[in-house]
Amino acid sequence: MPRTLILYATTEGQTARIAERISQTLRQKGHEVDVQRAVAGGTGPDPANYEGVIVGAAIHYGKHPRFLRTFVRRHREALAARPSAFYSVSLSAGGPNPKPKAAQRYLDKFLRRTGWRPRQAVSMAGALQFSKYGPIKRRVMLIFVTLGGGDTDTSKDYEYTDWSEVARFADAFAQRLVRG
Repeated sequence: MPRTLILYATTEGQTARIAERISQTLRQKGHEVDVQRAVAGGTGPDPANYEGVIVGAAIHYGKHPRFLRTFVRRHREALAARPSAFYSVSLSAGGPNPKPKAAQRYLDKFLRRTGWRPRQAVSMAGALQFSKYGPIKRRVMLIFVTLGGGDTDTSKDYEYTDWSEVARFADAFAQRLVRG
């Protein structure tokens, strides 16, 4: 049974929800899956201990977390030696006034900065979670979505993740893992 690591960095939790959904799909296909949150200052698990690795991260203010970039650079050889994948989560990928080209630029920049070339990489839509934002971030996000013509009722949260896309991503990874 192939062992897969899903390592993710999240702020409000949508990237974690996506990681859990990917893990469910892989487990249904008979894979053993470890889902772990990456944290600043943490060393993280060793990707060399797994047959496959998926890394996920949310974009905030145009950037993925620096500590995750550091982790990927440190383990670049182990990631290159096995099936690996990256998913990037942002409102640019889908949501109010999506900008898929911008989402792709964020993803490409992360991969360029880390030197990692995963066999699979995708931008996924995230969520607008006003209820989880502090007052300053809530105001900033409100300005962004207002300018973009998006959802501005701050008494609600909005989920834009396409769960069928998440399932396709997990299925494709499972196939690559079996093929090696």
